[in-house]
Amino acid sequence: MLKLKRYLKPYLALLLAAVALLFGQAMLELTLPNYMSDIVNIGLQQGGITDAAPEAIGAEEMAMMETFMSESDKAAVQSAYTRLEEGSESLTSLRGTYPGLEAGDWALAEDADRDAANAAFSRAAYALVDVMGALGGGELPEESSSSVDMEAVASMMAALGEPAGQQALAAAVQEAAVTPESMLSQTGVVFTRIFYQQLGADTDSIQTGYIWKVGLEMVGLTLLLTACAIAAGFCLARLGAGVGRDLRRDIFRKVTYFNNAEMDQFSTASLITRSTNDITQVQNFLSMGLRMLCFAPIMGIGGLIMGLSKCLSLAWVLALALVVMLGLILVLFAVALPRFKKMQHFIDQLNLVSREELSGLMVVRAFDNQKFMQDRFDKANGDLNSNTLFVNRAMAVMMPVMTLVMNGISLLIVWFGGHQIAESSLQVGDMMAFIQYAMQVIMSFLFISMMFIMVPRASVSAERINDILATENGVADPASPKHLSAPADGTVAFHDVSFRYEGADDNVLEHITFTAKPGQTTAFIGSTGSGKSTLVNLIPRFYDVSEGSVTVGGVDVRELPQKELRDAIGYVPQKGLLFSGTIASNLRYGDENAGEDLLRQSAEVAQATEFIDELPEGFETEISQGGTNVSGGQRQRLSIARALVKKAPIYIFDDTFSALDFKTDAKLRKALKGYTENATVLIVAQRVSTIMHAEQIVVLDEGRVAGIGTHEELLQTCPTYREIAESQLSKEELA
Repeated sequence: MLKLKRYLKPYLALLLAAVALLFGQAMLELTLPNYMSDIVNIGLQQGGITDAAPEAIGAEEMAMMETFMSESDKAAVQSAYTRLEEGSESLTSLRGTYPGLEAGDWALAEDADRDAANAAFSRAAYALVDVMGALGGGELPEESSSSVDMEAVASMMAALGEPAGQQALAAAVQEAAVTPESMLSQTGVVFTRIFYQQLGADTDSIQTGYIWKVGLEMVGLTLLLTACAIAAGFCLARLGAGVGRDLRRDIFRKVTYFNNAEMDQFSTASLITRSTNDITQVQNFLSMGLRMLCFAPIMGIGGLIMGLSKCLSLAWVLALALVVMLGLILVLFAVALPRFKKMQHFIDQLNLVSREELSGLMVVRAFDNQKFMQDRFDKANGDLNSNTLFVNRAMAVMMPVMTLVMNGISLLIVWFGGHQIAESSLQVGDMMAFIQYAMQVIMSFLFISMMFIMVPRASVSAERINDILATENGVADPASPKHLSAPADGTVAFHDVSFRYEGADDNVLEHITFTAKPGQTTAFIGSTGSGKSTLVNLIPRFYDVSEGSVTVGGVDVRELPQKELRDAIGYVPQKGLLFSGTIASNLRYGDENAGEDLLRQSAEVAQATEFIDELPEGFETEISQGGTNVSGGQRQRLSIARALVKKAPIYIFDDTFSALDFKTDAKLRKALKGYTENATVLIVAQRVSTIMHAEQIVVLDEGRVAGIGTHEELLQTCPTYREIAESQLSKEELA
């Protein structure tokens, strides 16, 4: 994946925005369990009262609570509270909430140290309950209790004057001073609620208001979380789509400039797979996988920290979950990863067989080999199917195991958390939040396990894409190019040229030397495999010579820009290939600005108007992909007309006339002579009748020049040419 990192640079802003949004989403998700904990702990168990230090308290109740405070706590409370006076603005204001307030009662000052006051009242409440238990001979009530028997409190206060009461009071105050805050807070809040009820406050309204307040905050956070998730998804979708578009564009551009040597490195089916399926894998990773890759670590680490902050004593449960999850991921990684790496290879094979079947359908039918091709397809399809099933089964096993782990962890937390709740060392809401954080940690590992699958597959695809992008063109433009004269001189010359295909042991062409001049036709003939097509492919630089040089207009073709060189050549390949579109659009492939007169003139020279004019739509007739809706001869004539539209100084016809009958061949060559009178014409042919009137014929035999001359000269001087001519012409034609 890192090899394609340059494609992320234009979208760096989107990537950073997505990461920031995902971080925000994770933080919000990690915050929500705390709100749920507050609703349970404070809203339900504490009646919506958040502080152990009451906002207002009666004088008698204040005196009672100070009895159970240490001297330092009394001082803190005295500094935090002010006594209310009759007619004061504070008393009038507070009576709206606490109707039973009277002059002489106490109210919390605006600038009070709430933390110190809360701690003091919490310890006092704990000491009070402790003394009640000691003097009453019973057990200490649970701190989650929502009510206290005030008659029992009054009886206990009366007993404090006795020595046993004084001793119990001192011990309770001392014990409360060393008791952890988590065991004190709820006890203090219970007394605060009682004090509010005694002052006539509507405690049910306080509880409802708190739940609504926290609930609405949760809704707001949820909406914000959703907005972050949607925005992050949008950014990553734009990122993935943009990178996918850029990759497809660059691969297509790269492949269009591939020469035959580069095309030999990749099969056509593999190139199609790499530019479609492989890019889709990379795009999916950037759109979805990158989201998990950023989100999962934040959720995992954040959930771990937040969970431990709620209950450190249950850390072993999280550790157990992590060990189990890590083991599952490693097993999945070891089993499934090799199969993922094979996936793209099997897709290549399936595309290869499919393409061969479709492109060679006529041959398959002609040889009645449908069963053979079906068996090949079934094998490729079966390999892909079995590989995909194996991977899917591994993933199918993963999900229920993950569910089992999640439910098992929840059960352990509830079991051991319940014991801690009974011991007053853990609150119910905190346990529920801990369960949520544990689930978030486990889910983050589930995302990571999916990354172990997506990342290797995307990496393999990225490697295959990079193989294309990193392939250097063997035929490249020169650093300091030269240029053809204007108008271009069409003289083509081979200077002691030898050529060998890459990886081959022997030369295909050896020591070829000749000159083709404008206004003349130079023809090439020889037995099959003698190197005729290879020779003419050296002129437009489909390959570069191994030795010697090829010049056009006196300039080595390797020193010319490829576009300038090929603009000067009208090329017709052995196999006429047409593109989807109309006849006119195919002909304008030679010159997009060609007018209708030039199209008709070129078609007339190529002997194509005789069938074009018979078509209902003429030049606007639609051509199917590959030109399959016209005959081979018609396709070849349209290919010739397309080259003639260029009005180029050089024309190359690579065995172009073989698909034409003798009559059409003769008419075309006669018309071509007048059309190309100032151009250099090079013709590769198998038929002597096609080239016998050429000004120069080059005879090739096993890659070497066997003779150069006119038809008459070669009959006298070149045995190879005479042998070919005698096999095709009658004695009268040879005479």
